[in-house]
Amino acid sequence: MAAEVSRPVILPLSNPTSQSEAVPADVIEWTRGRALVAAGSPFDDVLHDGRRLRIGQCNNAFIFPGMGLGILVAEAREVTDRMFRAAAECLAGEVPADELRDGALYPRVRDLRRVSTRIALAVAREAGDSGVGRRLEGDALERAVAEAQWRPDYRALDGRVLDGRAGDGEPKAPGA
Repeated sequence: MAAEVSRPVILPLSNPTSQSEAVPADVIEWTRGRALVAAGSPFDDVLHDGRRLRIGQCNNAFIFPGMGLGILVAEAREVTDRMFRAAAECLAGEVPADELRDGALYPRVRDLRRVSTRIALAVAREAGDSGVGRRLEGDALERAVAEAQWRPDYRALDGRVLDGRAGDGEPKAPGA
């Protein structure tokens, strides 16, 4: 592939990591650092010619939670190619410039919730704009997405609630 393409995109997507079609470090070495690589499983960054290349995790978890949330919030009667394009363009915009320079093709998995929220907004907006879903503007759309988005609340053994809305991982008293 690298003999025919100046910047091949190579996506070894099999899970688990031990079953991956190729190891990103090998792909980078074989292509002399020219390949753009993301994997279906988590891999460590790769050092090549003194440069750190971030190997992103290429996973449908980046698109489908936001797609589903946006579709539900917009009450879309159909799912269109334009809605998928809006999701893909939003996802591409979520990779910071410095990480793009480091070879990242996807945002970090730790940013999944934030990315999913933004994708939901883009999808719902597109559904409304194209007439296949209800149209919500500005704050109303953001509120609708926030209210519809699932947040984990777990009870600790001592009765406290570990509240996903807090975002800090600290236990919160029930009703707090």
